[in-house]
Amino acid sequence: QVQLVESGGRLVQAGGSLRLSCAASGRTFSRLDMGWFRQAPGKEREFVATISRSGSSTKYADSVQGRFTVSRDNAKNTVYLQMNKLKFEDTAVYYCAARSDLLASTWPPPLREFDCWGQGTQVTVSS
Repeated sequence: QVQLVESGGRLVQAGGSLRLSCAASGRTFSRLDMGWFRQAPGKEREFVATISRSGSSTKYADSVQGRFTVSRDNAKNTVYLQMNKLKFEDTAVYYCAARSDLLASTWPPPLREFDCWGQGTQVTVSS
């Protein structure tokens, strides 16, 4: 089972930028579709972005399209989330997730198929 550790969350002013990282353990990282999710206080966890195993395909939630960019470095077993033009409503705990089924091929991955999660990193945007 892959283990995921997020980092990079902090307090930032509205309009600013932040890059989150998610480091994965194990030798199967390059075969995993990866995703970013977030959960704001009092709200359900929501999808943010996903990236395919090779990094050639990405998909974003409408709320972050054009502001956030997901990328990965398979040599470093790391996936990133570059967040620009941050808004107050982006405040949340951000989670990295993996679809651990190496045989799954549906793109984009159904959200229910993300079954391996990190502990989350807090992003707070001040207005």
